[in-house]
Amino acid sequence: MRLFAMKGSEDLGVAVAGAIGTALDPHEERDFEDGEHKARPLVGVRGEDVYVLHSLAASRGASANDRLLKLLFFLATCREHGAERVTVVAPYLAYARKDRQTKARDPVATRYTALLFEAVGTDRIVTLDVHNIAAFQNAFRCETVHLDTRQLFVPVIERLAEGGPVTILSPDGGGVKRAQLLKECLEAETDLHVGFGFLEKRRSRGIVSGDLFAGEVAGTVVFIVDDMISTGGTMLRAATACRERGAKAVHALATHGLFGESAETLFASDAIDRIVVTDSVARAARATAEHPSARLEIVSVGPLIGEALRRLRDGGSISDLLGTES
Repeated sequence: MRLFAMKGSEDLGVAVAGAIGTALDPHEERDFEDGEHKARPLVGVRGEDVYVLHSLAASRGASANDRLLKLLFFLATCREHGAERVTVVAPYLAYARKDRQTKARDPVATRYTALLFEAVGTDRIVTLDVHNIAAFQNAFRCETVHLDTRQLFVPVIERLAEGGPVTILSPDGGGVKRAQLLKECLEAETDLHVGFGFLEKRRSRGIVSGDLFAGEVAGTVVFIVDDMISTGGTMLRAATACRERGAKAVHALATHGLFGESAETLFASDAIDRIVVTDSVARAARATAEHPSARLEIVSVGPLIGEALRRLRDGGSISDLLGTES
């Protein structure tokens, strides 16, 4: 087994490697003055089972497109030099949100991204809490492995709830299934009384609307659950609605803390008591450093991804790892 982590994903790569009980394999990445680049493994990959980790969220100095192209070229290079099997580990998968046509002549970028990975010889792709799991699985023709963070968030919820009644809330209709699965996992593993709710949300040409609020949150500790936080507008909208309806406390949970510049409003707001994300993208750790007063907590996904890769390498069960039916 060879495990590489591309530039910008090294910290998570080290955590994943540590969970497996190994070290990252060395590689070289060079950027040239004209904007081109090259990357190559510094160890032999012929006949090897190669895993390449790279989270495809934009960061300072590297757009999602930059990260995606560098990853694709590195995968192709490993194939070029005889890798027997190549697995992409993309905790955050770029373009997963654009999985259908919502306007005339819209692209379906999720499918185009899948075609690119397959074109360079990718055998398997592992990702974490993708925006729409059905669209993700249908877009790819290679093997797909979808990991989720339900079990990572359960102890966080149990601690923050302090034994009180809990409501799991989806901030929009598209995340209802995600929130329901977390509710079921929480009920199975704790003694908490868990309610459920969701908020209507429609977005068209940048305008957000929708007034329906389903669920009873008065006197409960509310956990708003989403796959990602970018600007934070969706979370703030839902948190404000919960506060208006008598929620005792409101916490935001999301796997991917993308935290664009507009997220400063989220960090400054009193509507949310705690924001909990994972280290699936490096931006979360930078946000903690840049906003020391923000009520931000980071949960590591390194052990989860590491155990998943160990099971893939050794023929173990991913279903058992995630607690899903086999």
